[in-house]
Amino acid sequence: MTTTPELRTYAQAARAAARALSAAPPRAKNTALLAIAAQLQAQQEALFAANRQDLEAAQAAGLSRAKLDRLRLDEKVLRDLRTGLQQVAEMPDPVGEIEGLQIRPNGLQVGRMRVPLGVIGFIYESRPNATVEASALCLKAGNAILLRGGKEAWHSNRALVGLMQAALQEAGLPREAIQLVPTTDRSAIVEMCHLAGLLDLIIPRGGKELIELVQREARMPVLAHAEGVNHLFVDESADLERAVQIALNGKAQRPSTCNSLEKVLVHQRIAPVFLPLLARAMQEAGVELRGDEATCALIPAKPATPEDWQTEYLDLILTVKVVDSLEEAIEHIARYGSHHTEVICTNHHAHAMRFLREVDASLVLVNASPRFNDGFQLGLGAEIGISTSKLHAYGPMGVRELTTTKFVALGSGQVRD
Repeated sequence: MTTTPELRTYAQAARAAARALSAAPPRAKNTALLAIAAQLQAQQEALFAANRQDLEAAQAAGLSRAKLDRLRLDEKVLRDLRTGLQQVAEMPDPVGEIEGLQIRPNGLQVGRMRVPLGVIGFIYESRPNATVEASALCLKAGNAILLRGGKEAWHSNRALVGLMQAALQEAGLPREAIQLVPTTDRSAIVEMCHLAGLLDLIIPRGGKELIELVQREARMPVLAHAEGVNHLFVDESADLERAVQIALNGKAQRPSTCNSLEKVLVHQRIAPVFLPLLARAMQEAGVELRGDEATCALIPAKPATPEDWQTEYLDLILTVKVVDSLEEAIEHIARYGSHHTEVICTNHHAHAMRFLREVDASLVLVNASPRFNDGFQLGLGAEIGISTSKLHAYGPMGVRELTTTKFVALGSGQVRD
């Protein structure tokens, strides 16, 4: 079991590495990112072997299908990681950028310089690809990262962090900029939360219980996301075939992710036509439907319970409700949504604009799948998480969201009267 002094040593090393990274030229950071991408290719078979150990242990432990899906490393996952690393390397480096420079009446030039946050504590479950994504983004933004992954991905995470540290050294950067807490004991989470002064920010990424624990124990700022209780509202003017395809992609393409679809709200005027189309498509995809009374009168579905409206299934289950109006849909989302991702399918411009304005979520879409709430899909290269709080970021957190600004002033001898 890791003791607090040992974990403190890791955090102190990360603090020293963060100081070096903050002064590192963009070329060195980009060289490291591309070296990581190359190592993912070169060490693919070793990574698969480590991942198989995790998968076999997880299957023996009876982990759910959704968690096994998150845990798996395959060729597509590694290919996407390499592409993301290349995209991050190609992005402009925000560190040192001066924004909003103004000249004051006394000639003083005042602006804001973009700077790293410092040391990020990243606490997460299951997904070994998050190990690479989070580390890459922190590296580009000039931050050190202390990773605490879940026990189910222990072998995968060790292999990934090992190759990333080698890439850092190859680029002339401190290997301590990316570190893995050497234990999966749950007490390490609380210990990390108490390292105020060494960790500048903690980002938990996982289930509700984990996030609540971190928010309760942290002695430093926390950026987290709530559950993805995501809705699709099918307006009376919607293209019904398009709406079916959006719903099907949102629910069945990868149901274990936080940006998958969980609820469908259907305008009552088109429900008799749309719901049979939806039911047929979902049945073919193996999706279980649950619904309110109006839905159950139109298609085969299990009666929804009060808990269904606020549940993130992360599985092939979808709850459907018939609503009387756009206003009722917006009200329902305000009551049950988790500020993650919300979608309207409509051909009515005013309805689309009203939905965009009034629905409070980190991403609101018109006529597109909720699965696009993803840093890679939105052009960030990757993400360290999706923040559903509004301070200091709202939505997918990429490189820019892992920096902050400080005031800078350029003078020529001015003194204050």
